[in-house]
Amino acid sequence: MYNKALIVEGGAMRGIFAAGVLDGFIEQSFFDFDFAIGVSAGSTNLVGYLCGQKGRSHKIITEFATNKRFIDMMRWLRGGHFCDVEWLWRQSYDEVWLDFEYYQTHQIPLYVVTTSILTGKAHYPILNAENMHQIFPASCAIPLAYRDYPKVDGEPMTDGGIADAIPVRKAYELGARELTVVLSRPLGYRKKADRMTPLIKRLFKNYPALQEVMLKRSQNYNDALEFLEKPPVDCKVTIIAPPDDFKVGRFTRDKKLLQQGYEAGLNSGRDFATKRLGA
Repeated sequence: MYNKALIVEGGAMRGIFAAGVLDGFIEQSFFDFDFAIGVSAGSTNLVGYLCGQKGRSHKIITEFATNKRFIDMMRWLRGGHFCDVEWLWRQSYDEVWLDFEYYQTHQIPLYVVTTSILTGKAHYPILNAENMHQIFPASCAIPLAYRDYPKVDGEPMTDGGIADAIPVRKAYELGARELTVVLSRPLGYRKKADRMTPLIKRLFKNYPALQEVMLKRSQNYNDALEFLEKPPVDCKVTIIAPPDDFKVGRFTRDKKLLQQGYEAGLNSGRDFATKRLGA
């Protein structure tokens, strides 16, 4: 029976905070969840946690994601990827051992959120050995920044955060009544209406369903935050969010700022796990 869910938001480099939180959990041997749901960078952070590998996500973000092979503005201007998520996933998988047997043995399933470009709907495949090389690049493929649409089971997908950036309602639908949510922005943040509506309409005119969900993204995001603030009466929500002085942005590559963000997350994760284990 699903009751306790761990939900981790994406946010590209802002995911360094969640990397710290989850490493704090690992330090305290805190795995008291029935399932997890990850979005974009939240999903790749979660696989390191669910494989019990402290420091894996930190290495990937601070060493590989800051590499020019991942983020390259000139490559993008020449028609390539600004963020090459396929390279990042393959590089991290090849260079940093993933203890997938640990994930399978401990049986905390990971749902990875992707967005169908054909329907605009969120998909929630469960991670397994057969689909991992499909779903992680798909979940992290920011539209325009990554120019392809990776396929999952033959269907072209994009960033899971487009359709469901904070999948708390999905966790509730799956039966969870205790939700622990790791955000990538400080408490009080609200997403503003997109000022690029005309551009979105033009760039995604061939994908009307994707266009529609992108135009509703701020509304859907803020609706999820409303759920967190006013959950159903039978649902308990705990939020772990970066401090107000968190300075890491979506594409930050300053290693000093990334380390500060990681340490803030690490301290938050340690404190949360210690309190839960001592309760």
